[in-house]
Amino acid sequence: MNKFDRQSSSADMQALPDDIAEELSRLPSEVISVDDAPSIAPPVPLSQDEVRTIVISLMLTMFLAALDQTIVATALPTIGRQFQDVSSLSWVITAYLLASTAVAPVFGTLSDIYGRKAMIITSLSLFVAGSVLCAIAPNMPMLILARGLQGLGGGGIMPVVQTVISDVVSPRERGQYQAYFSSVWMVGGILGPVIGGVFAEHLHWSMIFWINLPLAAAAIALLLPRMKKIPVFHRKRKVDWLGGVLLMASAVVFMLVLTWGGTRYPWLSPTVLAMVGGAVALVVTFVWHARRADEPFLPLPLLGGSVVPFGLMAGGCALGAITGLTVQLPLYYESVYHLSASEAGLALIPLAAVSTCGAAIAGRTMARAKHYKRVAIIGTSWAALCGLGLTLTTLPLWGLLTLMAAFALGLGTTFPVCVVSVQNSVARPQIGTITGALNFFRSLMSSFTVAAFAAILLIALGADIPLGEHHAAVSTIPADDMRHAFRYVFGAATALMTGAALCLIAMEERPLAGPSAKQPVEMAE
Repeated sequence: MNKFDRQSSSADMQALPDDIAEELSRLPSEVISVDDAPSIAPPVPLSQDEVRTIVISLMLTMFLAALDQTIVATALPTIGRQFQDVSSLSWVITAYLLASTAVAPVFGTLSDIYGRKAMIITSLSLFVAGSVLCAIAPNMPMLILARGLQGLGGGGIMPVVQTVISDVVSPRERGQYQAYFSSVWMVGGILGPVIGGVFAEHLHWSMIFWINLPLAAAAIALLLPRMKKIPVFHRKRKVDWLGGVLLMASAVVFMLVLTWGGTRYPWLSPTVLAMVGGAVALVVTFVWHARRADEPFLPLPLLGGSVVPFGLMAGGCALGAITGLTVQLPLYYESVYHLSASEAGLALIPLAAVSTCGAAIAGRTMARAKHYKRVAIIGTSWAALCGLGLTLTTLPLWGLLTLMAAFALGLGTTFPVCVVSVQNSVARPQIGTITGALNFFRSLMSSFTVAAFAAILLIALGADIPLGEHHAAVSTIPADDMRHAFRYVFGAATALMTGAALCLIAMEERPLAGPSAKQPVEMAE
């Protein structure tokens, strides 16, 4: 196969338009060949209405995945009573998380090989099929298997949607759209528990799955007619299935360690240690295979450089901090401030809502500022200071919620900057792969942080309590002990945000293609 040679084609590069020459300059010679490289002909521009329709359909598609992360939790007691199986209820959540995390890099890479349209149809089809099987499941084992199938589809939605946005919108404008999708996750996170509770109490728990069908149908009806106008950047090549299987297997085992460690099995139990050894062996085998494969599933050089590793780490730290706090804070609210379970849930809204405002500020700044990463550096540094305040002070509820909102505002600036910077650092035919890797790493980081925060609390409290769940044991923990224990949790969140700020400082700030920084950018332009 003849490889693309930059040196021998320098004259041809100079004859190309600047934006196309910039794209070709990013193509690694070991990845793209002359025969199967994407066409360099400029795509036909999408109209404002077409872009708006595509964005709305993608937001609706992502809303499916966001809603399904939270809508099931409040219906679990009802499901357990019907199937008379309470011990397996956690697997209804775990099966989805395992599957969705493991397939994120798979769908990202396959979208670079087979195209965005094929993968968005595949992910939605798996999601809908899983939803139907969940709704008609006759027993708990079938429900758990169906949730795993649903997770395969849900895990593909996020990276493919973000990749489609990268095909439609220039990097400079893209930050705004990432903020819009952050708001979708915020709305889904707030509405999910409410809708799930209403369906389970007043209708039937299966409605939490049936509702996905009309939403998916609407998303497909809006998106598919316009997919043919979206620029094509995928490249057909041989699929490294062995590499993909090794990557998914290592993720599943690692996620099981984080799920079972400290709860079902002690951290130093033979079972957990054996699983850790198995995960490490799978990762080593994956790396060994990727170094020797002609076209590896996830090219390891793609994860290097001066942008990608820092962007992955900064985004992982930020998402891990907010996820870990979201899971553990209800325990703090109930024990220290004596809130009910529903009131503790409402107290989480500032954390989710204000982080979306931070993402929107960063997105707008990216569309106008030359030094776009400064807003995220300032935001993460501000979040670290707020976290330090939470660690060192004891506040009334209103003061805690105010400082938590300020923390979330700074944290939210990280997400659009990291996603766009990472996508902007690779060639177009690799954006799906790197976006899948980004989501994969962030999911693993979130799971790790949840487990780490729980371990910190258990060590600080010196008690074996089911953290993160509503339980009677909360009332037995003295408020002063809980305040003392959570200072370590807030300290860990502060350390994560400090790490995110340092990674953003170290990350190279590459110019973003798109409208002039002085030119206002509208949402659907």
